[in-house]
Amino acid sequence: MFSRFSPLRAVRDLRAFLKSRKPHEVGFMALSVAITWTVILVFSRDTNITPDYVEPDIIYVQSYAENRTEAEIVTQQKVDLPKEQARKKAVEDAQRKRQQEFKKLDDKLRSWGI
Repeated sequence: MFSRFSPLRAVRDLRAFLKSRKPHEVGFMALSVAITWTVILVFSRDTNITPDYVEPDIIYVQSYAENRTEAEIVTQQKVDLPKEQARKKAVEDAQRKRQQEFKKLDDKLRSWGI
């Protein structure tokens, strides 16, 4: 398809098309192209907002020896259990708080009839 495309022929074709149009049609076409590009440029300039730096969340993995005994595994699980429970409680509290915020918003919208 592009092997038959010639920029020179395309420009000639555009000139012939524009000559066959009435002056007010060409004027309105130029106006519509200018308005369209103005809108595109305004929105594209607004997208140059740099995001705030967020420190990466690094997850460290603990490596265990292959020859651990069952007793060592159980002991390690007992040590890790309070940390895991505290983490789960923090997540549940955050979810509960977020749910209450949404419920408050929902109640307000219902009072407005929405």
